[in-house]
Amino acid sequence: MSKEMTGAEMVVEALKDQGVEILFGYPGGAVLPIYDVLFHQEKVKHILVRHEQGAAHAAEGYARSSGKVGVLLVTSGPGATNTITGLTDALMDSIPLVCITGQVPTHLIGSDAFQECDTVGITRHCTKHNYLVKNIADLPRVLHEAFYVAMSGRPGPVVIDIPKDVQFARGVYTPPRGAPHKTYQPKLDADMEQIREAVRMMAHAKRPIFYTGGGVVNSGPAASALLRELVSLTGFPITSTLMGLGAYPGSGANWLGMLGMHGTYEANNAMHDCDLMIAVGARFDDRITGRLDAFSPGSKKIHIDIDRSSINKNVKVDLAIVGDCGHVLEALVRTWRAEAMHAEKQPLDHWWAQINEWRAKKSLAYRASDTTIKPQYAVQRLYALTKDRDSYITTEVGQHQMWAAQHYHFEEPNRWMTSGGLGTMGYGLPAAIGAQLAHPNALVVDIAGEASILMNIQEMSTAIQYRLPVKVFILNNEYMGMVRQWQELLHGGRYSHSYSEALPDFVKLAEAFGGKGIRCSDPRLLDAAIQEMLDYDGPVIFDCLVDKVENCFPMIPSGKAHNDMLLADLSDDAGVDIGAIIDEKGKMLV
Repeated sequence: MSKEMTGAEMVVEALKDQGVEILFGYPGGAVLPIYDVLFHQEKVKHILVRHEQGAAHAAEGYARSSGKVGVLLVTSGPGATNTITGLTDALMDSIPLVCITGQVPTHLIGSDAFQECDTVGITRHCTKHNYLVKNIADLPRVLHEAFYVAMSGRPGPVVIDIPKDVQFARGVYTPPRGAPHKTYQPKLDADMEQIREAVRMMAHAKRPIFYTGGGVVNSGPAASALLRELVSLTGFPITSTLMGLGAYPGSGANWLGMLGMHGTYEANNAMHDCDLMIAVGARFDDRITGRLDAFSPGSKKIHIDIDRSSINKNVKVDLAIVGDCGHVLEALVRTWRAEAMHAEKQPLDHWWAQINEWRAKKSLAYRASDTTIKPQYAVQRLYALTKDRDSYITTEVGQHQMWAAQHYHFEEPNRWMTSGGLGTMGYGLPAAIGAQLAHPNALVVDIAGEASILMNIQEMSTAIQYRLPVKVFILNNEYMGMVRQWQELLHGGRYSHSYSEALPDFVKLAEAFGGKGIRCSDPRLLDAAIQEMLDYDGPVIFDCLVDKVENCFPMIPSGKAHNDMLLADLSDDAGVDIGAIIDEKGKMLV
């Protein structure tokens, strides 16, 4: 029912009508009318972050783990500009956000008024869409339209910039109804002739591979279930981007592991040598393709994506299917079954034999130590002690992020939240806060580096205030690890400003915030220390002191092809595959 109210009241009413339960924000002068309305209601819970970038990442973590739109509210000027990193992160990783920003009164726009900035101009290139609402009559439509745009098609962030006088103005609010947008109607279903052509190509392939990305996760749980069914029906191997982990189970028989710069030897070689690549919800970014002119040179390529602009953007494909991953996968499964298709057994057996030869390289192996915690081992032990729990994992960005992707195995979608496209240090802690709010009874762990965690460490105050038992598991090697690795391998060992000097005592820092601090440097004591972290009912910072110079392998050096990978050197007799020193219960035997 339509009714008269102020613009500020419209904002809060629209949030309620859109089913928003959690709002991340930081107050300021240009949004005080909205905050005043929030004060008089209890349906929308406001979470006070300590920095607006934290609000954006927390909204991302909430959205990624729940499948809902993440919402944040910030003031004008610096409040808006502080969200830019988070908005860009969400755009690159296709995360649905609605960011509401305050703006100076309309008559002051363009006058360089206090805390004024051109929010629409600044955010134009880091949002899916943005609005400046100068007329109260437009506000209800824009509020509802923003949620539709953020969530539909390829998801992404939307900004609504609302001048202060519009928040005070009175108008008629209309609840959402009918078509949310007259012209933006993303295509969900593919043409059936394209589906039949894809099935024919799959049935005749001799060396096929599924290459999947975050689009499968974004499409919802049904898409992941259909992907698993299609893999089972065809018997094809499957690999995934960093953002697609969990869509197919990490324990699945056909799983080759992650591909790309730090992907497995078998996944990258299979991508290089395949004769048919079925890309589902992935965008052929540079971390996956390596050198473009040497990327999978002998394959035909099918690309399934809801974003038409991603088709043929980086890699020319042979069959483009524009549509929602879930809808297209359902059509592929139905058609494969209806036409009683099957892959050619002998060529597929030969293909799997080749893949198993690559698997035998054990490209994720590393040298064990009975005196120093290896970072890979730390992630493995964290996985072993949390895999049977309702767990969600976030990360910061760097070596620890890649080790987490390699050694923490995800069985379900939406359990893995990391900054893929932008590579944002400081993402993990606020994202963990968002995931914890979406899943109050779950275990949420941020696997961090000692450099990255300091980027948004202030959000520990948010975790303390709202009693959110997030766990920060720091792999502390006292370096910006990935920077140091590149300097070692590509810049002659000149470690220019990559050493993390003047680090805080993370145990004391945790206690200063009001949480618990734990430190461990002995691999024999690691399990007990991790268990102590898991048993504590509150925020924890775990300072895990790991090998300072361990490198992250496998690695495709910049400018190289998929089949030109660096592997860890295990030739030294003192080196041993970690698999040889762990018993069936996962206990270390050295």
